[in-house]
Amino acid sequence: LPLPLKKPKTQEAEEGSSVIFEAETEKPDAKVKWQCNSKDIASDSKYIIAADGNKHSLTIKAITKEDASVYAVIAGGSKVKFELKVVSQPAEDPADGKPEEASSQPAVAPVQEETPAPAQAGDAHPPDTRQDLTGLFTEKPQSGEVTVGENITFVAKVNAESLLKKPTVKWFKGKWMDLASKSGKHLQLKETYDRNTKVYTFEMHIIAAKANFAGGYRCEVSSKDKFDSCNFDLTVHEARAPEGLDIRAAFRRTSTDGNDDSGELDFSTLLKKRTVQVHTETDVDVWNILSQAPPSEYEKIAFQYGITDLRGMLKRLKKMKKEEKKSEAFLKKLDPAYQVSKGHKIKLAVEVANSDIEVKWLKNGQEIQPTGRYIFESVGNMRYLTINHCSLADDAAYSCKVGDEKCTTELFVKEPPILIVKNLEDQMVMKGERVELECEVSEEGANVKWEKDGVELTRDESFKYRFKKDGCKHVLIINEATKEDCGHYKVKTNGGESMAEVLVQEKELEVYQSIADLTVKAKDQAVFKCEVSDENVRGTWYKNGVEVKPDARVNITHIGRIHKLTIDDVKPEDEGDYTFVPDGYAFNLSAKLNFLEVKIDYVPRQDPPKIHLDCLGRTAESTIVVVAGNKLRLDVPITGDPAPTVIWTKGEKVRQMEGLPQIPKSNFVVTEGDGRVHVETTKGHCVFTIECAERQDEGIYSVVVRNPAGEDTADIHVKVVDVPDPPMAPTILSVGEDSCVVQWEPPLFDGGQPIIGYVLERKKLKSYRWMRLNFDPYPETTYEAKRMIEGVPYEMRVYAVNSIGMSRHSPASQPFVPIAPTSEPLGLCVDDVSDTSITLKWRRPERIGSADLEGYGIEYCKEGTDEWIPAMEGLTERTSMVIKGLTTGDKLQFRVRAYNMAGPSAPATLAQPITIREIMQRPKIWLPRNLRQTLIKKVGDTMNIVIPFQGKPRPKVTWSKDGEPLDPTLASVRNSEVDTILFIRKTERKHSGKYELQVQIENVEDKAAVTLQVVDLPGPPEALKIVDTWGFNVALEWKPPKDNGNCEITGYTIQKADKKTMEWYTVHDQYRRTHCVVSNLIMGNEYVFRVFSINLVGLSPEPYCTKDSVYIQKTGIIYKPPSYKDHDFTEAPKFTRPLVDRSVIAGYNATLSCAVRGIPKPKVTWYKNKMDISNEAKYRTISKQGVLTLEIRKPCPFDGGVYTCKAVNDSGEDIVECKLEVRLPQISRVTQFKKM
Repeated sequence: LPLPLKKPKTQEAEEGSSVIFEAETEKPDAKVKWQCNSKDIASDSKYIIAADGNKHSLTIKAITKEDASVYAVIAGGSKVKFELKVVSQPAEDPADGKPEEASSQPAVAPVQEETPAPAQAGDAHPPDTRQDLTGLFTEKPQSGEVTVGENITFVAKVNAESLLKKPTVKWFKGKWMDLASKSGKHLQLKETYDRNTKVYTFEMHIIAAKANFAGGYRCEVSSKDKFDSCNFDLTVHEARAPEGLDIRAAFRRTSTDGNDDSGELDFSTLLKKRTVQVHTETDVDVWNILSQAPPSEYEKIAFQYGITDLRGMLKRLKKMKKEEKKSEAFLKKLDPAYQVSKGHKIKLAVEVANSDIEVKWLKNGQEIQPTGRYIFESVGNMRYLTINHCSLADDAAYSCKVGDEKCTTELFVKEPPILIVKNLEDQMVMKGERVELECEVSEEGANVKWEKDGVELTRDESFKYRFKKDGCKHVLIINEATKEDCGHYKVKTNGGESMAEVLVQEKELEVYQSIADLTVKAKDQAVFKCEVSDENVRGTWYKNGVEVKPDARVNITHIGRIHKLTIDDVKPEDEGDYTFVPDGYAFNLSAKLNFLEVKIDYVPRQDPPKIHLDCLGRTAESTIVVVAGNKLRLDVPITGDPAPTVIWTKGEKVRQMEGLPQIPKSNFVVTEGDGRVHVETTKGHCVFTIECAERQDEGIYSVVVRNPAGEDTADIHVKVVDVPDPPMAPTILSVGEDSCVVQWEPPLFDGGQPIIGYVLERKKLKSYRWMRLNFDPYPETTYEAKRMIEGVPYEMRVYAVNSIGMSRHSPASQPFVPIAPTSEPLGLCVDDVSDTSITLKWRRPERIGSADLEGYGIEYCKEGTDEWIPAMEGLTERTSMVIKGLTTGDKLQFRVRAYNMAGPSAPATLAQPITIREIMQRPKIWLPRNLRQTLIKKVGDTMNIVIPFQGKPRPKVTWSKDGEPLDPTLASVRNSEVDTILFIRKTERKHSGKYELQVQIENVEDKAAVTLQVVDLPGPPEALKIVDTWGFNVALEWKPPKDNGNCEITGYTIQKADKKTMEWYTVHDQYRRTHCVVSNLIMGNEYVFRVFSINLVGLSPEPYCTKDSVYIQKTGIIYKPPSYKDHDFTEAPKFTRPLVDRSVIAGYNATLSCAVRGIPKPKVTWYKNKMDISNEAKYRTISKQGVLTLEIRKPCPFDGGVYTCKAVNDSGEDIVECKLEVRLPQISRVTQFKKM
């Protein structure tokens, strides 16, 4: 192969200059390729590629910073990498130049003091120290590639079958950035649950990917005390990654004058790419460890300290080493970056070489003047800048300048989490009304996210939803609500969330006062009046189906909720049916106008007075009903000549006994003394009016008319009706997952009218807004309220409704929390039954709810009774139970219930009663795997085999050998209820054979066989003889031995001895044929020969020797070997067995094996991810008889990757590769079951 003899070396060059890389190959005609960042380079005005024999060169002209990269030269199958480092030209004026760029990972502020104000929860994310990795993932997110502007989805799946609570998943970018707060236009997180497979699927959708989305990601899942995580990478193409760390390049400055150090910093870009975390728990400096460690230890250090982006860290480390220059002004410079929480203070420190020199502090290139917030200190060689009460305006680039030299750092001000101070309130509105959901957060100008039923509401839906900010208040406005707007609305911040429910009801028009029939006389005024619930509703009046138009006598008014039709100077033609129809509603209000024509015949003599109640359509037993608060007007027609005097009296009612009629007690004259009562007498009628009628105005009113001709009396029954009294405080009978059953007592007083129903309201305990649950009166006194949030405390109250209206609300109920019991346990079954006990097994309930599962209760009941007896005291957390002390022969039914805070669940019951009696179990032999093939033992070894079996009752065990019952003197047998043991203390050849085991219960049996082969040393070969002799060679021949030791003869050992010394020398070992040629004998010596037999045990105890000897003659025999043309045995390397992809467990040694052939013996090199690992201490390579083995000692997840084996010799090369996956150890389900 044309391997490079001279390799290009890494070089440094200034911007604008040229550089030449040279390489030499072994062969002058070798083809050489040059690459930059794994892409081929072609000759052009920028790159010049030249070749002169075996010398090759690459010239790069007009170098820029973009040329700083990794280059490679490829000759044949060899590839050599080197780097080009570009050094910036020194600036003429350091004051105007760009500040020194940070060259390392943002570091922790070494001097950071906190104000006495308590730190907000969640200011820092300490590294997770949980070590109980359990392998919760059934499918892990895989690394992916995407082009800028395209979409990609990462999927993680978790099996929740063995979890007590729903798993929680977090997605991170890099090491610390939680992506939950970044959800929006480019990132969406979703989760689904399959009830059949009990698998949670978590998805992270990246939409319209950008170049800065590339990097390492991490997915963490946790459930109670279990935790698991996995890392994956995202590669975004068509985006050139930065070669080094330039923290300031991640900022956008608001300056437009072209000066990089002026203007305010916009740090949003940096926050999306990287978060700097303050560590207070450890003093380990990973940068220092990496800088002092050899490259072979980088992956080990990365795994030990949890570094996910090792490649990017090594790039920054390389740049750090490159830019370490001796400073003349500074003994210790500022760290590349600092971080401080908002409201705290921080101290920046540098150490200067001259203790008397003055320094200047700059912020974004502008000199800082000392104020109350900026404090300068000088202590010896130390110079300090202290910033008090840091705000977001202090997030900037800071520099310390000494003469023409300065050092620069970046200060990151971290905002505390935004907390929700005032939660959202539940709301119930009518269709078409405006809805405003308002919350208050802890910081002004904070960003919040609104969701409806788990779906984010964005600005794209502004035609439906409006978002309003007013300081700390955030409002979601829904104009003209519809039924589709019903649901749960949630507002989220990075520090909390709040949820409220919105209910939209169809608007119904209620009639508070209907129009009533009127009877009026000529020339009087008729007024029809009604009152509805909506003051914006208009309506139309009709007479006998014809619309009424206003004129001089007819007046139509609409004031608020009251509609009036007034007819002045009533005439007979005004009599008829009048109807009011509200606009937009399919109902009407009707009443009748009766015209009363009073005719009085003139009689010259005196007439006694007369009360004409019959003219009004009433009798003495009629009752006038008036609503409390309305006007009571009694207009009684009277006649008499001369005009009679009128006296109104009111009599109380006395009830003698329940069920008897009322008897008037004593009457008193009603006067106008209290201001509400008015009595008016005119010609032809008398009027009695009470303003704002009250309950005490109810009774029997009597009117007495007198004149000289006599008197008349009439009684009028008046009943005052009102809204009912409020009911008593309701009682919560039971609660469910999202509902409750509430009950209440009817009110003590129904207001004089029957109760037609009740209206209920509920509210959250900490809220002030009551939400109505029903608009139509509910007739019963027990109600099931639904659509509540589980785990949230509520209160209930009730209104009573009669035909008059709605009462005041009742006192609130006691607070309650909707919590549902769990669902019933699953899969209850019988695992085992004996004469006095039973073993039950079940699985946890499918639904647990918001309350934790407290345990399980087991009960049993005898057949024919309904008394359930607890099988144990208290509860058990296990999902299996052995119930002992039962009576043999009883038929029992068993049930299991799960308990939580809400009480027991529905029981899981066996399909049929179980008889307590040992169940027969079919005999079954569980033959171990190693006994399923011939068992080989040497003579004299001890044999002890254990074979487990099952069966109930205890089966009968029988051993036999070669079809005959086993002789007790030949072997010992010991049996138990679950296994049998065959024991031979010292094996002999006679013990070989086929041993059969039989387990039998009555007429049911099972059999298994074990073959034993006892082997011994073989006997010597037979009939060894000398077949031929020529020159210095002797041909021997023999026969196999009669006794092969009960196993196959694997070979022979042939030895020779000179008769003078009789010292034996081995000529052939492990020789498989029964004839051979012994060569290279010495002339003039006499030889004898012997042969040993070899089998699995070893050499035969005795050899077979030749009876005759052979003498090698001294005659001058000259052997002239024939001349042959040398055969070319060279062969290019070829792998006869390739590498195979493997998946191993971390912490256990792993091996990768393959086989290669080639002449001459090829040189073998191992690679990991195309990097040579031959000299790595972690790996050990073994080559034996063409079999190549790579041993990886205790691999970790970082050892996963693509491994390549390359074999090279002068005739060619060959390559094989495989993928190695290193998995974290997982706890098996059997182990989990045992732990439970």
